Amino acid sequence: MSVLKHKKIIVGVTGSIAAYKAASLVRLLIKAGAEVQVLMTTAAQDFITPLTLATLSKRPALSHFVKSEAGEWNNHVDLGLWADALLVAPATAHTLAKCANGLCDDLLTAVYLSARCPVFFAPAMDLDMYQHGSTLQNLEKLTQYGNQIVEAQHGELASGLVGTGRMAEPEQLITALERHFLQVAVLKNKKILITAGPTQEPIDPVRYISNHSTGKMGYAIARAFAMAGADVTLVSGPTALPTPDPAIKRIDVRSAQEMYQATQAEFATSDIVVLSAAVADYTPTHPADRKIKKKETHFELELTKTVDIAATLGQQKKAGQITVGFALETNNELENAAGKLKSKNLDLVVLNSLNDKGAGFAHDTNKITVIEANGTLHRFELKTKDEVAADIMNLVIQHLKK
Repeated sequence: MSVLKHKKIIVGVTGSIAAYKAASLVRLLIKAGAEVQVLMTTAAQDFITPLTLATLSKRPALSHFVKSEAGEWNNHVDLGLWADALLVAPATAHTLAKCANGLCDDLLTAVYLSARCPVFFAPAMDLDMYQHGSTLQNLEKLTQYGNQIVEAQHGELASGLVGTGRMAEPEQLITALERHFLQVAVLKNKKILITAGPTQEPIDPVRYISNHSTGKMGYAIARAFAMAGADVTLVSGPTALPTPDPAIKRIDVRSAQEMYQATQAEFATSDIVVLSAAVADYTPTHPADRKIKKKETHFELELTKTVDIAATLGQQKKAGQITVGFALETNNELENAAGKLKSKNLDLVVLNSLNDKGAGFAHDTNKITVIEANGTLHRFELKTKDEVAADIMNLVIQHLKK
């Protein structure tokens, strides 16, 4: 279930060419189960019609205080109290200036001044306007008042120039709202270290030893913790996946040795460590510095065992640190996973079985069993990897509360 389900969201639309994105934004909010009330400035109606946004939101798009000749009015105080969040998107330089300085000459700014809920501004303007000292000062004021700014993006602008000023995409705005509602108090200021993806062990400059890991599970876990308000560092092996959240610190590595060095550097200051990467157990002893030519019928490759990252960190673990490992098994699954839990000094081990359809590498779904150090088992059905990540995070939170 979406965290936005049943949330009351006011979307304020102002006079920018980016107002066309409000249609997609409202549609995504409704799809997520939110209740949406659109407020429009007069200038916004030059870019998108109230009818469009009213149709998508299933509520009249409001722009005036008075809504009928009988003297009925749109009560800005009631609207401010109704909302769980107010999102002004796009937010022009003009509207930012009014809100920053308490100017109130339309319904949207009146609701802003009356709102007791969190307020988000998504600026949209040309690059020179965005960098102007007055705009920067207004953004700073709004931040000091406790509002959140969803920073403008770099790209091609309506003026034809290229720079920072594009409104964040609707999907990014949804993420900002989700992150707000997903905040978990116990994870605030907690440092989370997560490893993800495969490693590649070079044979020569062209070839390497690796596995089928895509990093999807680890990236989902990193996103879940970041969305919940934790300070996340993601050490990632080679993968095509984008960083799952802009708040995440990402460190890209290639080999098992590089992953060990990166995790070792971050481990001492981490409160929670989730080792979901599929790290190679062996690496070529003498990788060639030039491409190996095909000559012999048989080719022998000498391998050396890599550093066991989980076991090494387990020996260094301090009181209060929580470590979570993964066990991908094909036989004697519970026994092997429980053995890893003990030998590597883990608090939790997440068991994947390649015998479960839809689980393991490359899938968008996963089926896990989690074993705690005290022997408690948690069995979960096949779920999306985002849902699995939430299950793992919730078990970690339970440990934090003990």
